[in-house]
Amino acid sequence: MPPRSVPTARQVRLGTELRRMREGAGLSIQEAADRLGINRTHITNLELARFGVSEERVRALAAIYACPDSAYVEALVAMTRERKGGWWEEYRGHIATGGLDLAELEYYATSLRVLEIMHMPGLLQTEEYARAVLGSTVPQWSATDLRRRLSHRMKRRDILDRDDPPPCTFIIHEAALRMRFGTGLVLRAQLDSLLESSERKNVTVRVLTFEAGGFHVPGLSVTYALGAVPQLDTAQLDAAHGPVFLDAQSQLVNHRGVLDRTTEAALSVEESRDFIRDIAQQT
Repeated sequence: MPPRSVPTARQVRLGTELRRMREGAGLSIQEAADRLGINRTHITNLELARFGVSEERVRALAAIYACPDSAYVEALVAMTRERKGGWWEEYRGHIATGGLDLAELEYYATSLRVLEIMHMPGLLQTEEYARAVLGSTVPQWSATDLRRRLSHRMKRRDILDRDDPPPCTFIIHEAALRMRFGTGLVLRAQLDSLLESSERKNVTVRVLTFEAGGFHVPGLSVTYALGAVPQLDTAQLDAAHGPVFLDAQSQLVNHRGVLDRTTEAALSVEESRDFIRDIAQQT
């Protein structure tokens, strides 16, 4: 397989999991290469996602590493079959790589848990609201760049309309419901759209009110994407320099804990709908 110029976050994750599997077996790179009968550089390149890896190679490595988790191995094998890039590839070179990796993460997630503090979740934003959010960034983008990012954000929403849409739970802070991006009419339309989205069978919307009190969140947004097996879960945080992707087990445990605590403190589904309606009427 030819070398990759810029591997995607998912390709990097596959390489990371191969490294974790090797380290779990207590083998060095040289020992793994010797057992497989290849150069150690090849093992390094696979683990750094510089080259693609075949289904047969993953199975061979899993056998050498004596990995006992067949579901985990099969999930890694399935990742090797993702040869063709998704719709987000048409934006490569036009928007930041982090945005492409986020779209890829959402596309392959078996379920999503999202916590938003300052604005509506990207997957639930209306076009006019998204335009206002994207237009508020510093530094501001050109009209062409803004159109590309807006188109990309709107395209991300398509996962909710798939034949097999992933279950999505959105915990939205009251601050995000009241924060005005654009005009009052834009916000009112966004709140109405949010209520409509909350009626989807695969969408759960819960509101975290100011009365719930303070809580620790490492950023303004957390997206927790469940993988085919728990080892392949990913937490994504927003940062000023772009999305941050975390997959160490300790990090995943921490972010699951944050989401669990905020979910417990949030209003019920029906209470959340009533709360959103009240804010919409005030807008």
